[in-house]
Amino acid sequence: MTPIHWRKAVSGDEEALSLLGQATFLATFAFDHPGPALIRFLQDLHSPDFYAAKLADPQIDIIIGETPLGAPVAYAMLCPPEHPDFQRDGDWELKRIYLLGPWQGGGNGGALLEQAVECALKRQAKRMLLAVYENNDRAVGFYKKHGFSKIGDTIFMVDDVEFHDMLLARSLTM
Repeated sequence: MTPIHWRKAVSGDEEALSLLGQATFLATFAFDHPGPALIRFLQDLHSPDFYAAKLADPQIDIIIGETPLGAPVAYAMLCPPEHPDFQRDGDWELKRIYLLGPWQGGGNGGALLEQAVECALKRQAKRMLLAVYENNDRAVGFYKKHGFSKIGDTIFMVDDVEFHDMLLARSLTM
């Protein structure tokens, strides 16, 4: 397996993040998300402009993973939490974590998650939150394997279509 080199995403990475976000979201969710809504969602919330704004926001951290030749294969985005009913002081949210299929397995997902944890700890986070689609059994299993537990439910909108997500949390302190 080609090794992945991790780094902080910077201005200029928005095209790579957009393509990577669109490819991974489409590959993961095309099985049960309506096509027109999925396409509109990807064009809006995985556009280069969307990522340019996130890269410019000092409250958001994005980690990108690349092959030795510089091809993007993974990324994670962290931000202040967006779940007021469930959050507490010291929470940080893993808003997105995506890895292209051929790089899944072999520890790459765990390595990306640990990069995200290190980022959250630099922000003095005590707990990491994330939302995961309730029908994404593979992702739910991965998160549970890495210490996340369900703390609630939330709604995730893909354009105008509602999906049910589980809200998970993991303590970052001993």
